Amino acid sequence: MNAYAQGHAASQSALLQVRELDLEYRTAQSVVRATHQVSFEVDQGDRFVLLGPSGCGKSSLLKAVAGFLPPQGGSIQLQGQPVTGPGPDRIVVFQEFDQLPPWKTVLHNVMFPLLASRTLGKAQARERALEYLGKVGLARFADAFPHQLSGGMKARVAIARALAMQPKILLMDEPFAALDALTRRKMQEELLALWEEVKFTLLFVTHSIEEALVVGSRILLLSPHPGRVRAEVHSHHYGLHSLGSEALQASTRHIHRLLFDESPAEALDADRAFADVRISY
Repeated sequence: MNAYAQGHAASQSALLQVRELDLEYRTAQSVVRATHQVSFEVDQGDRFVLLGPSGCGKSSLLKAVAGFLPPQGGSIQLQGQPVTGPGPDRIVVFQEFDQLPPWKTVLHNVMFPLLASRTLGKAQARERALEYLGKVGLARFADAFPHQLSGGMKARVAIARALAMQPKILLMDEPFAALDALTRRKMQEELLALWEEVKFTLLFVTHSIEEALVVGSRILLLSPHPGRVRAEVHSHHYGLHSLGSEALQASTRHIHRLLFDESPAEALDADRAFADVRISY
């Protein structure tokens, strides 16, 4: 049974609870099963990563938590309340940063969701927008337009806009995948620094094992299509300081085995790179 990872019992205190989630989407030819009975929990302040190969349903899971994709089975609860649609308590940062309206300045891009959702009045929205632009190092670019920014700067605007809403959980769908390697590394560093300052709760999607290890504190490993839970790994002891280390390389190999070997239990015995691995079946 593809339920909670062994050793991780359901908790009523979890911020986000996903239980036995079945997701489907329709193509021109058929209905495709994206995930099968996926269960996991995200606690307050977690940096929780959904990791798996292309087509395993990780982006579909993120969309379901955001309220954009209704489940075919199972349930999603945020602070004990069912997720039935999008809401300002869950803000998504997508991979494409062209989502920033080009006719709005950086400041007005960050202010826009605060005003559109009537979360704050104009003066308070401006104050909060400037605060979060300061946190991502873009306060002096408040009057610039998106076309005047680099890809990394657009990513920082998108993160500032999301965090300014002060959501219960920040959802990031491969947010740095379109950036060059050096900019991607810098954005990972800045995201972790922001987390240290703000301590927001993060649900992060990636197909990069290395990125999952350095960004996440907990990693849910999903099988190839349709996505099932293979294991959960605790990776809080890793960070950008671990890059290039023998331990990180060993853990990367270990996760690869857990993702793609037919028997995750055999993979666990082959390389005990983690102190805390929970196999789901």
